[in-house]
Amino acid sequence: MEAVSDIAELSYEQARDELVKVVGALEQGGVSLEESLALWERGEALATRCEEWLLGAKARLDAARTAATTPPTGSGDAS
Repeated sequence: MEAVSDIAELSYEQARDELVKVVGALEQGGVSLEESLALWERGEALATRCEEWLLGAKARLDAARTAATTPPTGSGDAS
């Protein structure tokens, strides 16, 4: 597996797919305690990366919704 430092460069889909593989490897067992710990740490980092992507997407959606519902200013419509 790649180093944890490369996780910041993964897309959401890449991080999610690798996280699924890590979880599968941990569920199957058959690896040493040291390997299990390394998998667990990588899984934690991948889950954090996925959460970052999702929070970023939510912020973008919230901003788009706000922009869509905010009336334009400076329309020159003086009464």
